[in-house]
Amino acid sequence: MNTRYKDIIGQIYREVKALPADGNVADYIPALANVDPEQFGIAIATIDGEVIGVGDYQSKFSIQSISKVFTLAMVIRHMGDRLWRHVGKEPSGTAFNSLVQLEWENGIPRNPFINAGALVVTDKLMSLYSHPKEAILKFVREAARTDDIYYDKNVAVSELEHGSRNQALGYFMKSFNNIDNDVDSLLDVYCHQCGITMTCEELARSFLFLANHGINPHSGEQILSVSQAKRLNALMLTCGFYDESGEFAFRVGMPGKSGVGGGIVALIPGQLSIAVWSPRLNKYGNSNLGIETLERFTTYSGISIF
Repeated sequence: MNTRYKDIIGQIYREVKALPADGNVADYIPALANVDPEQFGIAIATIDGEVIGVGDYQSKFSIQSISKVFTLAMVIRHMGDRLWRHVGKEPSGTAFNSLVQLEWENGIPRNPFINAGALVVTDKLMSLYSHPKEAILKFVREAARTDDIYYDKNVAVSELEHGSRNQALGYFMKSFNNIDNDVDSLLDVYCHQCGITMTCEELARSFLFLANHGINPHSGEQILSVSQAKRLNALMLTCGFYDESGEFAFRVGMPGKSGVGGGIVALIPGQLSIAVWSPRLNKYGNSNLGIETLERFTTYSGISIF
């Protein structure tokens, strides 16, 4: 076991856990409103197979927008650069559920990690797979090396019932012929993918293929090409944290993805991935303690992508 990483995350856990409580859970999704805000876990998975964790790193939580990385990988491996005709590659500078830019940019979302862009990606996934919800779970389970990953039906239903903004995004893009499938069916798949529950340990393992040039280090499967993995990592660095992406890159220096369930996953290519969960969110929808943890990790370990 890498005792250095174990010591570092143990120190960070103690320091960050003692910080004053700041932020709130994502109560605009009723099924997430009752999550215990004091839960906090950290897990590191290395390419050579080690997993190190501290705190609530084996507790399940809703991964929300982290799922957008999985569906993007699934679509890119089949469509390649054809996908970029339908979604951009630039930071948005606006809220994750904003409609503003779609009007000016003819229904083409700015990037695949804002909600509009993720809906386009999921729409393409539905056209590629006859049973998209089953395909998503299969992909995630294989990446995380466990079958114990499921959809939280309560979260999916809660998001569907309070998803008027996403519905508006879907119909607006369909008016520009940038959505092919039925919008209600699309929202069903999208809300289920956001409702996947995982632990920090499972998330850290599931991102190792992106830290390993597109290859699952456990199975040896080439999930993405080297170029595709590089580009997906670049998108996470520039767009993975909504309109706080630049600040995260500045403070932390790792590609990663956040979700309003309080999870964050980030990685160092060629070495490891690290997942953090703390449900209290800042004004951008990112975990307060998660960002603090990852900033201290790159500082204390002396490793980042820069």
